[in-house]
Amino acid sequence: MAVDAVPGFDLQPSSEQVLLQTNYITNFDFLNQYLPDTYEKEFERYGNRTVASFLRMVGAEMPSNSDLIKWAEQGRLHTKYTDVTSAAAAGQTTATLTIGDTLVPGSGSIALRVGQTIMLSDSSINSVNSNKGIITAVDVAAGTVDVAYYEAAGQTMAAAVVCSLFIYGSEFQKGSIGMQGQLEADDSIFSNSPIIIKDRYAVSGSDMAQIGWIEVTTENGATGFLWYMKSEHETRLRFEDYLETAMVEAVPAEGGSGAAAIVEGVASGVGNKGSEGLFYVVEERGNVWSGGNPTTLADFDAIIQRLDKQGSIEENVLFVNREFGFDIDDMLAAQNAGYAGGTSFGLFDNDEEMALNLGFSGFRRGYDFYKTDWKYLNDPTMRGDIVGGAINGVLVPAGSTTVYDQVLGKNAKRPFLHVRYRASETEDRRYKTWITGSAGGAATSSLDAMEVNFLSERALCTLGANNFFIFK
Repeated sequence: MAVDAVPGFDLQPSSEQVLLQTNYITNFDFLNQYLPDTYEKEFERYGNRTVASFLRMVGAEMPSNSDLIKWAEQGRLHTKYTDVTSAAAAGQTTATLTIGDTLVPGSGSIALRVGQTIMLSDSSINSVNSNKGIITAVDVAAGTVDVAYYEAAGQTMAAAVVCSLFIYGSEFQKGSIGMQGQLEADDSIFSNSPIIIKDRYAVSGSDMAQIGWIEVTTENGATGFLWYMKSEHETRLRFEDYLETAMVEAVPAEGGSGAAAIVEGVASGVGNKGSEGLFYVVEERGNVWSGGNPTTLADFDAIIQRLDKQGSIEENVLFVNREFGFDIDDMLAAQNAGYAGGTSFGLFDNDEEMALNLGFSGFRRGYDFYKTDWKYLNDPTMRGDIVGGAINGVLVPAGSTTVYDQVLGKNAKRPFLHVRYRASETEDRRYKTWITGSAGGAATSSLDAMEVNFLSERALCTLGANNFFIFK
């Protein structure tokens, strides 16, 4: 018989103090409904020790029945090339441009067509040179386009100077044929694999004097007893922390690594595959701020300008360590009263009290930002005070985005950050817990102990990672 991960009213209090699986309470959240003073007999020296708060605030959970979670994210609507050189000398009215960067994956082609109008800009520092022209020919195999400039003075930059190029429109003469060819949005396919997380608490039959009893009144007015074990509850809290930190810290096992070489269990020869956690994904596909915290408006403006070039998500949440939180407070305090009056609480329906009660403070500069301390980054037994690989905070876009769900076969709205757990009609692996042994009401083996087992199989999906920031 499985023990509910989050016990509900299906618990069956017993009329006598007898150890049964059906009257074992596994979570003090439920216990608090009956006996809020349970903790007052034990002073927690280090306060609230759990760190599992991040995903609860920003994430969502949904089932998946596959070993591999795949989704497609649509690329940019417009195409810009940043490695373009001209074979023509300054003053020429026509030129052949070579495209050094290819932005159409798999095809090796370039997203330029005859009749499109382009702007060519000299990328040299402090340069003022630019031209506008019309494409007259495209050589896909060679990666070149011929252009005719609109300016009578011809090309303003010298030959072989690195330029950027973007399309701003098209022009066709009367009676000419239409645009030839078409453009498809550049879709990127991403995937992640769930990992199995386990833990266990065991106590011998002889040592089960730690049992506590609670007398409760059921919905129908009858009285009965529930029992609990304090140490098992602490194991549960630790496991719940790991469910979060594993999603944040996980990395894929590289080929040839020691982790990938480990073979155990029924899936012989597979090895450990790891998973793509939040930090890994943002460092690989997102934005990284390094060299110290942004402490001035100029620093923050650089972040905003980067976000402008991405999805321009209106509301963003900053999860930071204490030092970074102080830096942001000092930055805002240094501004005039007019700026301080621009505090925003839009994510919380403009309810200041709601935001503050949840530990958030908000401000607006270009976009809405909400800052909160992330205990995980401060906890001295985890990321607090580490030097190598230290992370000071993350910026997470609020809300959801549209992706192509490979399982559903259609577009779907998904939170930027969410957890997918393995589940089917017969097996739900979001959060499993069960009792084995021969003590504590269990009768599954001859082992003179009570073992409480915990298991979850899950993966974190970080969508639109280009809208995230990590601060190192």
